[in-house]
Amino acid sequence: MQFQVSCISRDECSAQEWDARVDLAAAHRLAVMHGLHEGIFNHLTQVVPGKPDRYYQIPFGMHWSEVKASSFMEVGINDGEVKRGDGDVERSCYCIHAPIHKALPQAKAVFHTHMPFASALTRLEDPHIKEIGQTEVGMMEMIAYDDNYTGPAFDPAEGERLAKVLGNKTVLFMANHGVTTVGQSVADAYNLLYYLERAAQVQIYAMWTGQRLKQVPEAVVEKTKNEIGGARFYKGPTPAERHFCALKRILDREEADYAS
Repeated sequence: MQFQVSCISRDECSAQEWDARVDLAAAHRLAVMHGLHEGIFNHLTQVVPGKPDRYYQIPFGMHWSEVKASSFMEVGINDGEVKRGDGDVERSCYCIHAPIHKALPQAKAVFHTHMPFASALTRLEDPHIKEIGQTEVGMMEMIAYDDNYTGPAFDPAEGERLAKVLGNKTVLFMANHGVTTVGQSVADAYNLLYYLERAAQVQIYAMWTGQRLKQVPEAVVEKTKNEIGGARFYKGPTPAERHFCALKRILDREEADYAS
């Protein structure tokens, strides 16, 4: 049975709004492709372009593999009410995401998942990403750690608390829970999500050997922090944008309906 939703057509949106919808739909499909999703739960949201008091959210009950650009509701950041579209607003999504969107200028896109390897680290007494490889070192200064799991987030006060913990960072490890990434764009947030899970996976594999972890020398750590991604060598799109465009090309070949 197909999930029933009142869709927003391309003709009803500005070009900027539609492009945002396409990117956010792509992120949902890619999260399924990369094993970062948890069925109908977890949440990927984005502030509606030109409407800073609203964000895009899928109707509760839609599987991420079903998401299309036309699927998103526009939800009020201040009141959690559906302003455009149709469907139920998953409560924890509103209570986590809306306060973060509202409080943090770097959080135009907010991606919260229970992806397995990063979430496994949040179950440890020491959940920190270690200085044992290039990918890990490159994101260490982006990460904030929340040490206090408070239960299901059904009050916006929890999102406000998480926003304070996140501060000026772009990755949040949530104790006994999962992770959240934020960015100025869907490309930024998804790129962080993807590489965070890869870093966590490699670290856990290395820990499984039972051998001592080999730390990167401090001088190399500082060099890597400053130069990761090599953005200074390229003009035009950022490495995150190039990565996300490459991933969308895979969807264009295999699941082109995401953009409808």
